[in-house]
Amino acid sequence: AAEPWPENAALYQQLKEEQILLSDNASSLAVQAFLQMCNLPIRVICRANAEYMSPSGKVPFIHVGNQVVSELGPIVQFVKAKGHSLSDGLDEVQKAEMKAYMELVNNMLLTAELYLQWCDDVTVEEITHPRYGSPYPWPLNRILSYQKQWEVKRKMKAIGWAGKTLEQVLEDVDQCCHALSQRLGTQPYFFNKQPTELDALVFGHLFTILTTQLITDELSEKVKNYSNLTAFCRRIEQQYFEGHEKDSSTIAAQSSKRSLMR
Repeated sequence: AAEPWPENAALYQQLKEEQILLSDNASSLAVQAFLQMCNLPIRVICRANAEYMSPSGKVPFIHVGNQVVSELGPIVQFVKAKGHSLSDGLDEVQKAEMKAYMELVNNMLLTAELYLQWCDDVTVEEITHPRYGSPYPWPLNRILSYQKQWEVKRKMKAIGWAGKTLEQVLEDVDQCCHALSQRLGTQPYFFNKQPTELDALVFGHLFTILTTQLITDELSEKVKNYSNLTAFCRRIEQQYFEGHEKDSSTIAAQSSKRSLMR
């Protein structure tokens, strides 16, 4: 029998107002959306050192009972082992298609977010370094920021993104949004009437891109070009977040002010 979901289940992420960056905010929101879709209550706890508390070094992570699990993929598996799944109704072909689209989002949108944060010089100086190092005193704030930037740039080099221009990255984002828009069509969710893990992942990234203030609006404009994707984000926000308990776990504040990254 599936274990009951504990009332004190918690999700950890960085400080919301002054520290968390676009990519981590998107990943955290994707997990929150997934758990809301599963009707599993979670309390969001913001900690300056959340990244260092995580078993994988990545946020978000959840603390459920005596288990600590980080990132959407492993969290989905963990929740499934407890008897909750959003994709049980899909056949094998649909499951493979869902997995392919989730890979696309991670390979394109998440990588583009990381590129923008750590490889675009203006964004790095004006947003990323001040926010990432904000909880720490000088010179530790700078040391940790440069260390993280070096890690991300090494990853970009390994996957062939280091030599890309910002325009090429934005074009990749547009192609990803185009593919998602085509797949969604006029349906409420990517696989007809019920949300899956893909819906949670796409929502996390697109909603965060749409509501985050960056140096320019070029990134959010790519998403706004697809009206069915923006309508999809509004629909999930209304269905799974508005009217729920208003604390740091809700995104109402996020949608009403676009100043999260400033």
